Amino acid sequence: MRYVNLLLIFVPLAILGETLEWSPTLVFTASALGVIPLAGLIGEATEELAAHTGPRVGGLLNATLGNAAELIISLFAIRAGLLTLVKASIIGSILGNLLLVTGASVLLGGLRHGVQRFDRAQAGLNATMLILAVVAISVPSLFSHAIEPNHQAVEGLSLGVSGVMIAIYGMGLFHTLRAQPSDPALREAAHAPAWSVRKALIVLAAATAAIAWLSEVLVGSVEAVVAHLGWTEFFLGIIIIPLVGNVAEHLVAVQVALKDQMELSLSISLGSSLQIALFVAPLLVFVSLAMGNPLTLVFDQFELIAMVGSSLVAALVALDGESNWLEGAQLLAVYTILALAFFYLPAP
Repeated sequence: MRYVNLLLIFVPLAILGETLEWSPTLVFTASALGVIPLAGLIGEATEELAAHTGPRVGGLLNATLGNAAELIISLFAIRAGLLTLVKASIIGSILGNLLLVTGASVLLGGLRHGVQRFDRAQAGLNATMLILAVVAISVPSLFSHAIEPNHQAVEGLSLGVSGVMIAIYGMGLFHTLRAQPSDPALREAAHAPAWSVRKALIVLAAATAAIAWLSEVLVGSVEAVVAHLGWTEFFLGIIIIPLVGNVAEHLVAVQVALKDQMELSLSISLGSSLQIALFVAPLLVFVSLAMGNPLTLVFDQFELIAMVGSSLVAALVALDGESNWLEGAQLLAVYTILALAFFYLPAP
């Protein structure tokens, strides 16, 4: 992961580019590349704090800060009124974790180790939570057509569903923290802290502040990039933004799969998907209301089809408790097809 830190050079470049009014495309690219190592530093600092606090509090820290970069970007996008970008990034994060990250992990791990096995019970529980998340996100979208004339009712439905989603996420987190991992790889994942608590807190605070700054730069250049490149705001949200915010976490999932720790790899990719769907998305609904730009859990048919299909494919791969390289290739194929479709989808 150390080589990712080389991208830190893009942090001052992005700030300099905005100050000197460089091309919006260059500013967007620099800020996006700068977010990648900062997100990795947040993850590393969180892991170090977890090593000091123990597995239960550490698990809570990981669950809370695991998608901090994307949450910060979404908050700035909401403030700018780019709700299409935010909704697309929510779905894109779920798709990226289920298809791209899991697919790459299963493919590369399978090519190196052959058939890889993991805890079937835990995989089944995650698959059930995943389907629950899909149902929860889909309900406001489907029912909004019947109650569309009453926008307050749609907002009320989104808020109510969001409250239930956060509650079930909390219950799932409580269950996970109390359960003992059956895979020795998960026990070995804990390590002696290399940083002091003070250093971890300083790095965490500095990286979070820098991401907040870069997020404002990135979001501010979105409309100009859309106009210059001909890409849609939807494509930026569903493919580009999730990749930027989660690259560091994605690399960790692939690395542990290459070490034949597939259960840990799946806990990262599926856990991140569940966190986005059951915690980050509903949290944004409540926060957006306070910010004066209400965000509802109403997604278009393309987003729903992609999410439902991806969730079913990923659940089928995980349910039997073992994986092979071909299943990874299948997941990557689905992601590539969806990315192509979203690229050619015209702006609404």
